[in-house]
Amino acid sequence: MKIARFSSTGEDPRYGILDERDLVVLAGDPMYQGFETTGERVPLADAKLLAPVIPRSKVIGVGLNYAEHASEMDERSGDDPVVFLKPNTAVIGPDDPIRLPAEIGRVDHEGELAIVIGSLAKNVRREDFASVVLGYTIANDVTARDLQARDGQWTRAKGFDTFCPLGPVIETEIDPSDIRLETRVDGELRQAASTSEMVHDIPSLVEFVSSIWTLLPGDVILTGTPAGVGQIRDGEVVEVLIEGIGSLKNPVIARH
Repeated sequence: MKIARFSSTGEDPRYGILDERDLVVLAGDPMYQGFETTGERVPLADAKLLAPVIPRSKVIGVGLNYAEHASEMDERSGDDPVVFLKPNTAVIGPDDPIRLPAEIGRVDHEGELAIVIGSLAKNVRREDFASVVLGYTIANDVTARDLQARDGQWTRAKGFDTFCPLGPVIETEIDPSDIRLETRVDGELRQAASTSEMVHDIPSLVEFVSSIWTLLPGDVILTGTPAGVGQIRDGEVVEVLIEGIGSLKNPVIARH
């Protein structure tokens, strides 16, 4: 089941279940009110898809979770996942522009699978991970690479406004253990991998992250990016595609 958050004809954001070319409108936020429908259908062509979730608490990033990416960054994956936080003000939705701040140097795309947490979660055992997951969406962990190297920690480099595109939907019924991920810039393939190549798999990530922070409904875990990260520039369009979920496209605009 694909859940979208959308707006149409000046209405406040609503939630719907994607049914081919229509959105079947939900009575409320599915994280709190379930999947009761109103009977209304909105043509997908008449809706603007928004970020499917705005985390009320936090976006948790995982670094160096594909061995080939760690190698291209001249790093190595450790015994524990490398984790960091992005503010929820970095979140944007499909087709929203990634805005490049002035004078920060190189900015890279990082296409990723994202986990959307569906219930309060603390010290979750890996075998129970699915019980706290609402579903999965697509993310782009946009990163100011020069700042990341200069600062020695990643918060500023990954935390700018618009540096966390999410969407287009939350897929609730997918097996995320072996699905294909691609990132394209102006149609050129930059990244291609399977989630089976993760150093730390999704059950391990949920277990590890929930041992540090209490996870709240709507929190998002970015599961790491494969090799092939690269610079994005003013005027380009970056697209992340994940099998079974869809495509997340965002134009890139320089902020002068």
